[in-house]
Amino acid sequence: MQSHSPSSLAAPAHESPTGEEPVVSARGLAKHFDELVAVDSVDFDIAKGESFGFLGPNGAGKTSTMRMIACMSPKSAGTLRVLGMDPDTDGPAIRARIGLVPQEDTLDLQLTVLDNLMIYGRYFDLPKKVIRERAQRLLEFAELGERAADTVEPLSGGMKRRLTIARALISEPDLLILDEPTTGLDPQARHLLWDRLYRLKRQGVTLVITTHYMDEAEQLCDRLVVMDKGRIAALGSPAELIEQYSTREVLELRFHGGEAPVERLEGIADRAEVLPDRVLLYSSDGDRALEEVRARGIDPLNSLVRRSTLEDVFLSLTGRTLVD
Repeated sequence: MQSHSPSSLAAPAHESPTGEEPVVSARGLAKHFDELVAVDSVDFDIAKGESFGFLGPNGAGKTSTMRMIACMSPKSAGTLRVLGMDPDTDGPAIRARIGLVPQEDTLDLQLTVLDNLMIYGRYFDLPKKVIRERAQRLLEFAELGERAADTVEPLSGGMKRRLTIARALISEPDLLILDEPTTGLDPQARHLLWDRLYRLKRQGVTLVITTHYMDEAEQLCDRLVVMDKGRIAALGSPAELIEQYSTREVLELRFHGGEAPVERLEGIADRAEVLPDRVLLYSSDGDRALEEVRARGIDPLNSLVRRSTLEDVFLSLTGRTLVD
């Protein structure tokens, strides 16, 4: 069975279709906390109108990278340009053009839904009439129009998350940054939030999304970087990464007592991974691989043929799953 070690990949420049300057450009970007290296010399570009993701487990460096882009944390080394400006000297000007959705909601729970937007809009020195017009439009977008006069505290987690996104859009930002946007939400709320973000993308809003959910990255991101231990392990579209680092299908096998006959599975697939609870066989034809398993007299407790995902890409690059 194969073993893997993390690798790094420099990101090529990625201009928008019109050849415009990237909305975000990083070269050798690093973030250190004393002796801890949270972000280790990463390179990437984010084009205007692109939905760009940072995928990786907790502690991979995603949030630290996002905080540098949002001018919330100074870089330790390298260069960073956001909206054509330098965060070291132009922080206030950049922040005025960014919408930020933090990992934890920071709404005023005692105020109404509408008042949360009205008060936030004042931070951008917008006229009250403009704020109200935008707030009403955003509440409809977030499917919260009927809750405008309700206090925030009793709202569901999904509603609060959508309100946080609506609040981040009140200034009509050029760049929307979302840190783990659906953590803690149930599947229905996640899918509704994905639909709202997809609509923003279609409207030309540039999105930067950090997530450890592989399905979320596949749904929302035009391109993404896979991060591990502060470094970029791979960069590309979800389809490109799966094609480059995995096979079309995966056969998952579970065995009685957790004891897998590893030696007897050799040669059945292009690649195999032995995890604590299952064995993954990577093949272009999962059903044929399963037939070979059975032809060798191997009797798994259960089996599943599925398509490859970004989880498999991460496992191929690092030898670990995203939840390790």
